[in-house]
Amino acid sequence: MQALTTRLIKQLSHTTSKVIPFRPVAQGQLVRVVGLTLEASGCRAPVGSLCAIETMAGELVAEVIGFDDQLLYLMPIEELRGVLPGAKVTPLGEQTGLPVGLSLLGRVLDGNAVPLDDKGPLRAETQTGRYSQAINPLSRRAISQPLDVGVRAINAMLTVGIGQRMGLFAGSGVGKSVLLGMMTRGTNADIIVVGLVGERGREVKEFIEEILGEQGRARSVVVAAPADTSPLMRLRACETSTRIAEYFRDLGYNVLLLMDSLTRYAQAQREIALAVGEPPATKGYPPSVFAKLPKLVERAGNGGGSQGSITAFYTVLTEGDDQQDPIADASRAILDGHIVLSRQLADSGHYPAIDVEASISRVAPMVIDTEHLESMRKVKQCYSLYQQNRDLISIGAYSQGSDPRIDNAIRLQPAMNAFLRQTMSDAVSFDDSRVMLNQIAAQCKG
Repeated sequence: MQALTTRLIKQLSHTTSKVIPFRPVAQGQLVRVVGLTLEASGCRAPVGSLCAIETMAGELVAEVIGFDDQLLYLMPIEELRGVLPGAKVTPLGEQTGLPVGLSLLGRVLDGNAVPLDDKGPLRAETQTGRYSQAINPLSRRAISQPLDVGVRAINAMLTVGIGQRMGLFAGSGVGKSVLLGMMTRGTNADIIVVGLVGERGREVKEFIEEILGEQGRARSVVVAAPADTSPLMRLRACETSTRIAEYFRDLGYNVLLLMDSLTRYAQAQREIALAVGEPPATKGYPPSVFAKLPKLVERAGNGGGSQGSITAFYTVLTEGDDQQDPIADASRAILDGHIVLSRQLADSGHYPAIDVEASISRVAPMVIDTEHLESMRKVKQCYSLYQQNRDLISIGAYSQGSDPRIDNAIRLQPAMNAFLRQTMSDAVSFDDSRVMLNQIAAQCKG
Protein backbone atom coordinates (compact mmCIF):
# COMPACT_ATOMS: atom_id res chain seq x y z
CA MET A 1 0.00 0.00 0.00
CA GLN A 2 2.82 2.42 0.86
CA ALA A 3 4.55 1.73 -2.47
CA LEU A 4 1.30 2.42 -4.32
CA THR A 5 0.83 5.71 -2.46
CA THR A 6 4.39 6.76 -3.31
CA ARG A 7 3.83 6.04 -7.01
CA LEU A 8 0.61 8.07 -6.99
CA ILE A 9 2.33 11.02 -5.36
CA LYS A 10 5.11 10.96 -7.95
CA GLN A 11 2.58 10.69 -10.74
CA LEU A 12 0.57 13.64 -9.44
CA SER A 13 3.70 15.75 -9.01
CA HIS A 14 4.28 15.54 -12.75
CA THR A 15 0.73 16.38 -13.75
CA THR A 16 -0.19 19.28 -11.48
CA SER A 17 1.60 21.81 -13.69
CA LYS A 18 -0.71 21.22 -16.65
CA VAL A 19 -4.25 20.27 -17.48
CA ILE A 20 -4.72 16.49 -17.72
CA PRO A 21 -5.51 15.54 -21.34
CA PHE A 22 -9.08 14.48 -21.98
CA ARG A 23 -11.17 13.16 -24.82
CA PRO A 24 -14.01 15.42 -25.94
CA VAL A 25 -17.31 13.58 -25.77
CA ALA A 26 -18.85 15.56 -28.60
CA GLN A 27 -19.34 19.03 -29.93
CA GLY A 28 -21.83 20.90 -27.83
CA GLN A 29 -23.98 23.92 -28.40
CA LEU A 30 -24.47 27.28 -26.78
CA VAL A 31 -27.70 27.47 -24.83
CA ARG A 32 -27.46 30.72 -22.90
CA VAL A 33 -25.52 33.98 -22.55
CA VAL A 34 -25.69 35.89 -19.25
CA GLY A 35 -23.44 38.94 -19.13
CA LEU A 36 -19.96 37.68 -19.96
CA THR A 37 -20.81 34.09 -19.07
CA LEU A 38 -21.67 31.51 -21.72
CA GLU A 39 -23.51 28.27 -20.96
CA ALA A 40 -22.98 25.23 -23.20
CA SER A 41 -24.44 21.75 -23.16
CA GLY A 42 -23.65 18.49 -24.96
CA CYS A 43 -19.86 18.58 -24.49
CA ARG A 44 -17.46 17.68 -21.72
CA ALA A 45 -14.32 19.61 -20.74
CA PRO A 46 -12.42 20.16 -17.47
CA VAL A 47 -12.25 23.47 -15.62
CA GLY A 48 -9.37 25.56 -16.94
CA SER A 49 -9.41 24.10 -20.46
CA LEU A 50 -10.33 25.99 -23.62
CA CYS A 51 -13.26 25.73 -26.00
CA ALA A 52 -13.85 27.23 -29.46
CA ILE A 53 -17.25 28.86 -30.03
CA GLU A 54 -18.57 29.45 -33.53
CA THR A 55 -19.63 33.08 -34.09
CA MET A 56 -20.51 35.32 -37.02
CA ALA A 57 -17.05 36.91 -36.72
CA GLY A 58 -15.17 33.58 -36.65
CA GLU A 59 -14.15 31.35 -33.77
CA LEU A 60 -14.18 32.76 -30.25
CA VAL A 61 -11.95 31.11 -27.62
CA ALA A 62 -13.37 30.77 -24.12
CA GLU A 63 -12.16 29.12 -20.92
CA VAL A 64 -14.17 26.69 -18.83
CA ILE A 65 -14.67 28.38 -15.45
CA GLY A 66 -17.23 26.00 -13.93
CA PHE A 67 -20.04 23.54 -14.53
CA ASP A 68 -23.43 22.50 -13.20
CA ASP A 69 -24.23 18.87 -13.94
CA GLN A 70 -23.95 18.66 -17.76
CA LEU A 71 -23.90 22.42 -18.25
CA LEU A 72 -20.52 24.11 -18.84
CA TYR A 73 -19.88 27.71 -17.81
CA LEU A 74 -17.51 29.49 -20.20
CA MET A 75 -15.97 32.93 -20.20
CA PRO A 76 -14.48 34.40 -23.40
CA ILE A 77 -10.88 35.56 -23.38
CA GLU A 78 -11.52 38.29 -25.94
CA GLU A 79 -14.52 40.55 -26.55
CA LEU A 80 -17.87 38.77 -26.77
CA ARG A 81 -19.69 39.52 -30.02
CA GLY A 82 -21.36 37.78 -32.94
CA VAL A 83 -22.62 34.86 -30.83
CA LEU A 84 -25.82 33.13 -31.95
CA PRO A 85 -28.19 30.79 -30.06
CA GLY A 86 -27.23 27.15 -30.55
CA ALA A 87 -23.69 28.03 -31.70
CA LYS A 88 -21.29 25.10 -31.97
CA VAL A 89 -18.92 24.63 -29.00
CA THR A 90 -15.79 22.51 -29.53
CA PRO A 91 -13.46 21.54 -26.65
CA LEU A 92 -9.85 22.32 -27.55
CA GLY A 93 -8.06 20.46 -24.76
CA GLU A 94 -5.28 21.75 -22.55
CA GLN A 95 -3.92 25.26 -22.80
CA THR A 96 -0.70 25.97 -24.64
CA GLY A 97 2.45 26.84 -22.71
CA LEU A 98 4.04 30.26 -22.27
CA PRO A 99 6.95 31.30 -24.50
CA VAL A 100 9.88 32.27 -22.26
CA GLY A 101 13.52 33.25 -22.60
CA LEU A 102 15.85 36.24 -22.55
CA SER A 103 14.32 37.39 -25.85
CA LEU A 104 11.32 38.57 -23.81
CA LEU A 105 13.38 41.45 -22.37
CA GLY A 106 12.21 44.76 -23.78
CA ARG A 107 8.89 43.31 -24.97
CA VAL A 108 5.30 44.23 -24.08
CA LEU A 109 2.85 41.32 -23.92
CA ASP A 110 -0.81 40.75 -23.11
CA GLY A 111 -2.16 38.23 -20.63
CA ASN A 112 -1.76 35.41 -23.17
CA ALA A 113 1.89 36.37 -23.84
CA VAL A 114 0.94 37.75 -27.27
CA PRO A 115 3.10 40.79 -28.26
CA LEU A 116 1.42 44.19 -28.01
CA ASP A 117 4.41 46.14 -29.34
CA ASP A 118 5.61 46.54 -32.92
CA LYS A 119 8.75 44.43 -32.57
CA GLY A 120 7.46 41.42 -34.42
CA PRO A 121 6.64 37.91 -33.19
CA LEU A 122 8.29 36.41 -30.14
CA ARG A 123 11.37 34.28 -30.72
CA ALA A 124 11.37 32.56 -27.37
CA GLU A 125 14.00 29.94 -26.55
CA THR A 126 11.51 27.54 -24.98
CA GLN A 127 8.03 27.16 -23.54
CA THR A 128 6.91 26.53 -20.00
CA GLY A 129 3.63 25.47 -18.46
CA ARG A 130 1.20 28.15 -17.34
CA TYR A 131 0.94 26.63 -13.90
CA SER A 132 3.80 26.04 -11.50
CA GLN A 133 4.31 24.00 -8.39
CA ALA A 134 4.68 25.83 -5.11
CA ILE A 135 8.15 25.74 -3.60
CA ASN A 136 8.43 23.80 -0.36
CA PRO A 137 8.74 26.51 2.32
CA LEU A 138 11.56 24.55 3.95
CA SER A 139 13.50 24.62 0.68
CA ARG A 140 13.52 28.39 0.36
CA ARG A 141 16.61 30.38 1.31
CA ALA A 142 16.21 32.85 4.15
CA ILE A 143 16.03 36.56 3.32
CA SER A 144 19.43 37.88 4.35
CA GLN A 145 20.56 40.55 1.85
CA PRO A 146 19.12 44.02 1.15
CA LEU A 147 17.87 44.98 -2.32
CA ASP A 148 18.78 48.39 -3.69
CA VAL A 149 15.63 49.89 -5.26
CA GLY A 150 17.12 53.32 -5.97
CA VAL A 151 14.59 55.13 -3.75
CA ARG A 152 16.24 56.80 -0.75
CA ALA A 153 13.25 56.64 1.62
CA ILE A 154 12.81 52.90 1.02
CA ASN A 155 16.51 52.01 1.07
CA ALA A 156 17.11 53.81 4.33
CA MET A 157 13.84 53.72 6.29
CA LEU A 158 12.01 50.67 4.87
CA THR A 159 14.84 48.45 3.70
CA VAL A 160 13.67 45.66 1.40
CA GLY A 161 15.36 42.26 1.37
CA ILE A 162 16.03 40.14 -1.71
CA GLY A 163 13.07 37.75 -1.91
CA GLN A 164 10.66 39.92 0.09
CA ARG A 165 7.01 40.56 -0.87
CA MET A 166 5.95 44.17 -0.20
CA GLY A 167 2.62 45.91 -0.60
CA LEU A 168 2.27 49.45 -1.93
CA PHE A 169 -0.96 50.79 -0.41
CA ALA A 170 -2.51 53.95 -1.79
CA GLY A 171 -5.64 55.52 -3.21
CA SER A 172 -5.94 56.57 -6.82
CA GLY A 173 -3.67 59.32 -8.13
CA VAL A 174 -1.15 59.34 -5.28
CA GLY A 175 1.90 58.24 -7.27
CA LYS A 176 2.01 54.43 -7.20
CA SER A 177 2.97 54.02 -10.86
CA VAL A 178 5.64 56.73 -10.66
CA LEU A 179 7.21 55.04 -7.63
CA LEU A 180 7.26 51.71 -9.50
CA GLY A 181 9.00 53.42 -12.42
CA MET A 182 11.63 54.87 -10.09
CA MET A 183 12.35 51.36 -8.83
CA THR A 184 12.78 49.94 -12.33
CA ARG A 185 15.46 52.50 -13.14
CA GLY A 186 17.26 52.42 -9.79
CA THR A 187 17.20 48.78 -8.73
CA ASN A 188 20.18 46.45 -8.90
CA ALA A 189 17.97 43.44 -9.71
CA ASP A 190 19.00 41.44 -12.79
CA ILE A 191 15.60 41.32 -14.50
CA ILE A 192 12.36 43.26 -13.98
CA VAL A 193 8.89 41.91 -14.73
CA VAL A 194 6.06 44.46 -14.70
CA GLY A 195 2.38 43.54 -14.63
CA LEU A 196 0.02 46.40 -15.52
CA VAL A 197 -3.43 45.02 -14.77
CA GLY A 198 -6.74 46.88 -14.92
CA GLU A 199 -5.15 50.28 -15.57
CA ARG A 200 -6.31 52.86 -18.11
CA GLY A 201 -4.96 52.19 -21.59
CA ARG A 202 -3.39 55.63 -21.68
CA GLU A 203 -1.41 54.88 -18.52
CA VAL A 204 0.09 51.73 -20.04
CA LYS A 205 1.82 53.67 -22.82
CA GLU A 206 2.83 56.48 -20.46
CA PHE A 207 4.35 54.01 -18.02
CA ILE A 208 6.38 52.27 -20.74
CA GLU A 209 7.61 55.37 -22.58
CA GLU A 210 7.90 58.03 -19.87
CA ILE A 211 8.12 56.33 -16.48
CA LEU A 212 9.94 53.11 -17.42
CA GLY A 213 12.06 54.70 -20.16
CA GLU A 214 14.57 53.03 -22.45
CA GLN A 215 16.97 52.26 -19.62
CA GLY A 216 14.36 50.43 -17.57
CA ARG A 217 12.69 48.76 -20.54
CA ALA A 218 15.92 47.17 -21.78
CA ARG A 219 15.94 44.70 -18.88
CA SER A 220 12.20 44.46 -18.35
CA VAL A 221 9.26 42.36 -19.49
CA VAL A 222 5.92 44.19 -19.40
CA VAL A 223 2.62 42.30 -19.30
CA ALA A 224 -0.38 44.59 -19.79
CA ALA A 225 -4.12 43.98 -19.55
CA PRO A 226 -5.95 47.34 -19.45
CA ALA A 227 -9.29 47.95 -17.77
CA ASP A 228 -11.28 47.31 -20.95
CA THR A 229 -10.10 43.69 -21.26
CA SER A 230 -12.11 40.76 -19.95
CA PRO A 231 -11.76 39.74 -16.29
CA LEU A 232 -10.24 36.48 -17.50
CA MET A 233 -7.51 38.37 -19.38
CA ARG A 234 -6.77 40.53 -16.32
CA LEU A 235 -6.53 37.40 -14.19
CA ARG A 236 -4.19 35.80 -16.73
CA ALA A 237 -1.98 38.89 -16.90
CA CYS A 238 -1.16 38.60 -13.19
CA GLU A 239 -0.49 34.89 -13.47
CA THR A 240 1.55 35.28 -16.68
CA SER A 241 3.71 37.98 -15.06
CA THR A 242 4.35 35.74 -12.07
CA ARG A 243 5.09 32.70 -14.26
CA ILE A 244 7.66 34.64 -16.32
CA ALA A 245 9.30 35.86 -13.11
CA GLU A 246 9.40 32.28 -11.83
CA TYR A 247 11.12 31.12 -15.02
CA PHE A 248 13.93 33.66 -14.64
CA ARG A 249 14.23 32.89 -10.92
CA ASP A 250 14.66 29.19 -11.71
CA LEU A 251 17.55 30.14 -14.03
CA GLY A 252 19.32 31.83 -11.12
CA TYR A 253 18.43 35.49 -11.74
CA ASN A 254 17.36 37.97 -9.07
CA VAL A 255 14.02 39.24 -10.37
CA LEU A 256 12.06 42.33 -9.34
CA LEU A 257 8.33 41.73 -9.89
CA LEU A 258 6.14 44.85 -9.94
CA MET A 259 2.41 44.09 -9.98
CA ASP A 260 0.01 46.98 -10.50
CA SER A 261 -2.35 46.07 -9.06
CA LEU A 262 -3.29 43.24 -6.73
CA THR A 263 -6.69 44.84 -6.21
CA ARG A 264 -7.55 44.50 -9.92
CA TYR A 265 -6.61 40.83 -9.70
CA ALA A 266 -9.06 40.39 -6.82
CA GLN A 267 -11.76 42.32 -8.65
CA ALA A 268 -11.31 40.18 -11.79
CA GLN A 269 -11.69 37.01 -9.73
CA ARG A 270 -14.76 38.51 -8.06
CA GLU A 271 -16.39 39.12 -11.46
CA ILE A 272 -15.70 35.54 -12.55
CA ALA A 273 -16.82 33.96 -9.27
CA LEU A 274 -20.06 35.94 -9.10
CA ALA A 275 -20.80 35.08 -12.74
CA VAL A 276 -20.85 31.35 -11.96
CA GLY A 277 -23.00 31.82 -8.88
CA GLU A 278 -20.53 31.91 -5.99
CA PRO A 279 -22.15 33.83 -3.11
CA PRO A 280 -20.52 37.09 -1.97
CA ALA A 281 -19.04 37.04 1.53
CA THR A 282 -17.13 40.18 2.55
CA LYS A 283 -18.32 43.44 0.98
CA GLY A 284 -19.20 41.70 -2.27
CA TYR A 285 -16.05 39.56 -2.47
CA PRO A 286 -16.67 35.79 -2.63
CA PRO A 287 -14.45 33.37 -0.64
CA SER A 288 -12.46 32.27 -3.72
CA VAL A 289 -10.90 35.75 -3.94
CA PHE A 290 -9.29 35.39 -0.52
CA ALA A 291 -8.17 31.88 -1.42
CA LYS A 292 -6.43 32.96 -4.65
CA LEU A 293 -4.57 35.97 -3.20
CA PRO A 294 -2.08 33.97 -1.07
CA LYS A 295 -1.62 31.43 -3.86
CA LEU A 296 -0.44 34.20 -6.17
CA VAL A 297 1.69 36.03 -3.60
CA GLU A 298 3.37 32.88 -2.24
CA ARG A 299 4.82 32.10 -5.69
CA ALA A 300 7.23 35.02 -5.22
CA GLY A 301 10.20 34.94 -2.87
CA ASN A 302 13.58 33.23 -2.70
CA GLY A 303 14.16 29.92 -4.44
CA GLY A 304 16.22 27.05 -3.19
CA GLY A 305 19.62 25.68 -4.15
CA SER A 306 20.97 27.39 -7.27
CA GLN A 307 17.72 29.26 -7.96
CA GLY A 308 17.54 33.03 -7.80
CA SER A 309 14.85 35.14 -6.17
CA ILE A 310 11.70 37.13 -6.85
CA THR A 311 11.38 40.35 -4.88
CA ALA A 312 7.81 41.50 -5.43
CA PHE A 313 5.99 44.81 -5.00
CA TYR A 314 2.20 44.58 -5.23
CA THR A 315 0.22 47.79 -5.40
CA VAL A 316 -3.04 47.68 -3.46
CA LEU A 317 -5.70 50.25 -4.32
CA THR A 318 -7.38 51.40 -1.11
CA GLU A 319 -10.84 52.55 -2.16
CA GLY A 320 -11.57 55.92 -0.62
CA ASP A 321 -8.14 55.79 1.08
CA ASP A 322 -9.60 53.20 3.45
CA GLN A 323 -6.75 51.10 4.84
CA GLN A 324 -9.31 48.61 6.21
CA ASP A 325 -10.67 47.74 2.78
CA PRO A 326 -11.15 43.91 2.62
CA ILE A 327 -8.48 43.40 -0.05
CA ALA A 328 -6.06 45.79 1.66
CA ASP A 329 -6.60 44.05 5.00
CA ALA A 330 -6.15 40.57 3.49
CA SER A 331 -3.07 41.65 1.52
CA ARG A 332 -1.42 43.21 4.55
CA ALA A 333 -1.68 39.88 6.38
CA ILE A 334 0.03 37.81 3.66
CA LEU A 335 2.79 40.25 2.64
CA ASP A 336 6.16 40.86 4.29
CA GLY A 337 5.54 44.54 4.84
CA HIS A 338 3.65 47.50 3.46
CA ILE A 339 4.46 50.96 2.16
CA VAL A 340 1.62 53.46 2.57
CA LEU A 341 1.39 56.45 0.25
CA SER A 342 -0.31 59.45 1.85
CA ARG A 343 -2.70 61.64 -0.12
CA GLN A 344 -1.97 64.49 2.29
CA LEU A 345 1.75 64.32 1.45
CA ALA A 346 1.00 64.07 -2.27
CA ASP A 347 -1.31 67.10 -2.12
CA SER A 348 1.48 69.09 -0.45
CA GLY A 349 3.95 68.21 -3.24
CA HIS A 350 5.94 65.70 -1.20
CA TYR A 351 7.03 62.92 -3.59
CA PRO A 352 7.34 60.03 -3.25
CA ALA A 353 4.43 60.43 -0.82
CA ILE A 354 5.63 57.66 1.54
CA ASP A 355 4.15 57.80 5.02
CA VAL A 356 7.08 56.38 6.99
CA GLU A 357 5.02 56.29 10.21
CA ALA A 358 2.36 53.97 8.74
CA SER A 359 4.81 51.85 6.71
CA ILE A 360 6.94 48.92 7.81
CA SER A 361 9.33 46.35 6.36
CA ARG A 362 9.11 43.17 8.40
CA VAL A 363 12.44 41.79 7.21
CA ALA A 364 14.48 44.99 7.63
CA PRO A 365 16.05 43.84 10.95
CA MET A 366 17.29 40.68 9.20
CA VAL A 367 19.04 42.43 6.29
CA ILE A 368 20.66 45.49 7.89
CA ASP A 369 23.25 45.86 10.64
CA THR A 370 22.74 47.26 14.13
CA GLU A 371 24.06 50.73 13.25
CA HIS A 372 21.62 51.11 10.37
CA LEU A 373 18.72 49.86 12.50
CA GLU A 374 19.56 52.32 15.28
CA SER A 375 19.80 55.22 12.83
CA MET A 376 16.46 54.24 11.34
CA ARG A 377 14.88 54.16 14.82
CA LYS A 378 16.23 57.58 15.78
CA VAL A 379 15.10 59.33 12.60
CA LYS A 380 11.66 57.71 12.71
CA GLN A 381 11.15 58.74 16.34
CA CYS A 382 12.23 62.29 15.58
CA TYR A 383 9.97 62.47 12.52
CA SER A 384 7.00 61.02 14.44
CA LEU A 385 7.52 63.44 17.34
CA TYR A 386 7.16 66.38 14.99
CA GLN A 387 4.04 64.91 13.34
CA GLN A 388 2.40 64.30 16.73
CA ASN A 389 2.87 67.95 17.70
CA ARG A 390 2.39 69.41 14.25
CA ASP A 391 -0.96 71.04 14.99
CA LEU A 392 0.34 72.73 18.13
CA ILE A 393 3.42 73.97 16.27
CA SER A 394 1.49 75.27 13.27
CA ILE A 395 -0.96 77.36 15.35
CA GLY A 396 1.79 78.68 17.62
CA ALA A 397 0.55 76.91 20.75
CA TYR A 398 3.94 75.31 21.37
CA SER A 399 6.51 77.45 23.17
CA GLN A 400 10.12 77.13 22.14
CA GLY A 401 12.17 75.51 24.89
CA SER A 402 9.30 73.57 26.49
CA ASP A 403 10.70 70.22 25.34
CA PRO A 404 14.26 69.84 23.99
CA ARG A 405 13.26 66.81 21.93
CA ILE A 406 10.48 68.72 20.16
CA ASP A 407 12.83 71.68 19.61
CA ASN A 408 15.29 69.28 17.98
CA ALA A 409 12.54 67.75 15.82
CA ILE A 410 11.47 71.20 14.62
CA ARG A 411 15.05 72.09 13.73
CA LEU A 412 15.59 68.83 11.81
CA GLN A 413 12.22 68.81 10.03
CA PRO A 414 13.48 70.54 6.83
CA ALA A 415 16.42 68.11 6.61
CA MET A 416 14.17 65.08 7.14
CA ASN A 417 11.69 66.25 4.51
CA ALA A 418 14.50 66.83 2.02
CA PHE A 419 15.85 63.37 2.79
CA LEU A 420 12.49 61.67 2.18
CA ARG A 421 11.84 63.54 -1.06
CA GLN A 422 13.26 62.47 -4.40
CA THR A 423 12.62 63.45 -8.00
CA MET A 424 11.42 60.87 -10.49
CA SER A 425 14.62 60.98 -12.53
CA ASP A 426 17.00 60.49 -9.59
CA ALA A 427 18.31 57.13 -8.39
CA VAL A 428 20.05 56.99 -5.01
CA SER A 429 22.09 53.91 -4.15
CA PHE A 430 21.67 51.93 -0.96
CA ASP A 431 25.08 53.00 0.39
CA ASP A 432 24.43 56.70 -0.29
CA SER A 433 21.00 56.43 1.33
CA ARG A 434 22.54 54.94 4.44
CA VAL A 435 25.24 57.63 4.69
CA MET A 436 22.62 60.40 4.52
CA LEU A 437 20.46 58.59 7.11
CA ASN A 438 23.40 58.36 9.52
CA GLN A 439 24.10 62.09 9.12
CA ILE A 440 20.56 63.00 10.16
CA ALA A 441 20.45 60.38 12.93
CA ALA A 442 23.63 61.84 14.47
CA GLN A 443 21.69 65.08 15.08
CA CYS A 444 18.61 63.43 16.59
CA LYS A 445 18.17 63.48 20.34
CA GLY A 446 16.39 60.80 22.33
